[in-house]
Amino acid sequence: MYTLAVCAEMVFLDQPIEERARRIHDLGFQVEIWDWTRHDLAALERTGAAFSSMTGYVRGSLTDPDGAAELVRTAEESVRVAQRLGCPRLNLHGTGLDGEGLPVRPVTGPATGPMWIAAHRTLTRLAELGERTGTTFTLENLNTAVDHPGVPFATAADTMALVAAVDRPGLRMNLDLYHAQIGEGNLIDLVRRAHGQGLIGEIQVADVPGRREPGTGEIDHPAVARALAGLGYDGTVAMEAWASGDSALALERFRSAFTP
Repeated sequence: MYTLAVCAEMVFLDQPIEERARRIHDLGFQVEIWDWTRHDLAALERTGAAFSSMTGYVRGSLTDPDGAAELVRTAEESVRVAQRLGCPRLNLHGTGLDGEGLPVRPVTGPATGPMWIAAHRTLTRLAELGERTGTTFTLENLNTAVDHPGVPFATAADTMALVAAVDRPGLRMNLDLYHAQIGEGNLIDLVRRAHGQGLIGEIQVADVPGRREPGTGEIDHPAVARALAGLGYDGTVAMEAWASGDSALALERFRSAFTP
């Protein structure tokens, strides 16, 4: 059976991040965070929470040599923090995102051939770093229509192709079904294809529209949960969603949706 986690950046927003982590932990979930540089790491350690994922870089990009060098350098810093927090997965995107989720280095149009080659080389270096340190890097698909315009390698198809091409255990997909629903749809088939190729490191969920907890929009999350159970998926399913109202109730709706 898979493990459930909740992103502390998006729930219990009236409380400091360490208290959010403690509340999530006390409710029986693992905890995810984004940019570790914004948080008091000692306070997070004291929560006793099990941290399942965090952002795996501070700056950088997959598309050009300078951005790739910065991404790898800050990934090395992130690995040390992940080891301190006992966090097994470090999340990646095609380029660094600002506070609004927009790309620091946006790309206009589809990624070019040289960009694909640069991304493959950089992800291979990150996979090797993960294997040396006992950490798994996960490449997350995003949507460019609503939340993240201008991010390269954003679609689930792109992330799947890159992870499959690198073909190393230190790199897997963070298959975000919220973003995939907006960009591509056909979620259960997507899950089956990615799982069948052994590419999934984590699955993230939120409902569409609004990026709220399961049960507030159009996605049939219980059907996704049944498909995951049928596949024997035993990784992590994380709610990366804003609470539509009470945060504790949002977590219970998430738990209910993913208890097949």
